[in-house]
Amino acid sequence: MTDAEKLTMLKVDLGISVDAYDARLTQYIGAAKAEIGREGITLSDESLDDCNLVIMFAAWMWRKRDSGEGMPRMLRYALNNRLFAEKMKKEES
Repeated sequence: MTDAEKLTMLKVDLGISVDAYDARLTQYIGAAKAEIGREGITLSDESLDDCNLVIMFAAWMWRKRDSGEGMPRMLRYALNNRLFAEKMKKEES
């Protein structure tokens, strides 16, 4: 999935229909990828699950800028599950 497709999905998730925020939302997608990478997760643009994880993370980052809310439990679980799956795959190799 391209970053343009991720941007479209993020805008749908956030309920944004104008292009005025595209540059900022694209930065949030990049920041989400970087944060997920710091968790030890190697992302693939070919994996729909990985792309959805990036979109979920970027959406949370966008929303927390106003609310200051902590990371939702479902997002933490998704990150942990993705990390554990990657570590298990490496151990099996």
